[in-house]
Amino acid sequence: MSDPVFFVTGGAGFIGANLVHHLLAVRPNARVVVYDKLTYAGNLDSLEPATKNPRYELVQGDIADRELVRATFERVRPTHVMNLAAESHVDRSIDGPGVFMQTNVMGTFELLQATLGYVRAHETETRGFRFLHVSTDEVFGSLGPTGLFTEESQYQPNSPYSASKAGADHIVRAYHHTYGLPVVTTNCSNNYGPYQFPEKLIPLVTLNALEGKPLPVYGDGANVRDWLWVLDHCAALLVAVERGKPGETYNVGGRSERRNIDVVKTICAVLDELRPKATKYAEQITFVKDRPGHDRRYAIDASKIERELGFRPTMTFEAGIRKTVEWYLENRTWADRVTAGTYRRERLGHGT
Repeated sequence: MSDPVFFVTGGAGFIGANLVHHLLAVRPNARVVVYDKLTYAGNLDSLEPATKNPRYELVQGDIADRELVRATFERVRPTHVMNLAAESHVDRSIDGPGVFMQTNVMGTFELLQATLGYVRAHETETRGFRFLHVSTDEVFGSLGPTGLFTEESQYQPNSPYSASKAGADHIVRAYHHTYGLPVVTTNCSNNYGPYQFPEKLIPLVTLNALEGKPLPVYGDGANVRDWLWVLDHCAALLVAVERGKPGETYNVGGRSERRNIDVVKTICAVLDELRPKATKYAEQITFVKDRPGHDRRYAIDASKIERELGFRPTMTFEAGIRKTVEWYLENRTWADRVTAGTYRRERLGHGT
């Protein structure tokens, strides 16, 4: 097989951009082709460090545009497709579910169709080819106080977002079992780290705190998530696409369950140390009406990927949250630029 060519859809998004930088750093002989629609959450500023690398290329396009994907495949000849293109914010899916169905379900279908055609047309040169589909633990629904999601957990999506990702997961599975496409699926827990769009909890709280704005916490703040450092996730994705068994799914977690209110208080404590002011940042915490259908707890059993592929997260939540807050403190210009459009960190997802 020739030098690897990673075709990363959604590569200008939060996880995608971190993945691009990771691939260029740890696979020095690889080409990385980013394919991204560049919607509100896809930001070229996040990819700026990669633009100086001759092994990097950007193609602006929609995964639902089968002909453009097909033409790009013919030109760049990918050895690995890593599908991270998705609408991913639960609150936005409550307000406007249609785009989630179009991108996450139909977009994935069109990408699979283009991939299948490419693999069939170049069978002799695509041995070892892999299609990695990146999904979420939210497809499994909500857990009680105990227990963990495994790869065998029943799908019980509770939001339009998670339902659209569940649909995509099933289509990907079908393309392996029906057509023999060598697919691997990963289901990850909540990611955090650099380049995350400020509608998500951690960057939203960090930036609001610095600006003296309320720190909104849904409901009683006791919803639990397993937090995964984004660069640990990127390492897991690379292991999965290179060594994962076709047709298999792998859960990826951070071994860092935290209540939302505790995450917010941790951010406040870090800011109290790094950017002290007359009052404590925690005084800005404001409890707001819960989102409709808010899942109570997610928790990942990641023993399969640890056992079979040798991946294990390396970042503790305490160290990772500090690194994340430091990054946003040092990159206020990035945050200002990515929120220069219509989003102003206002509440979304009222369900009206």
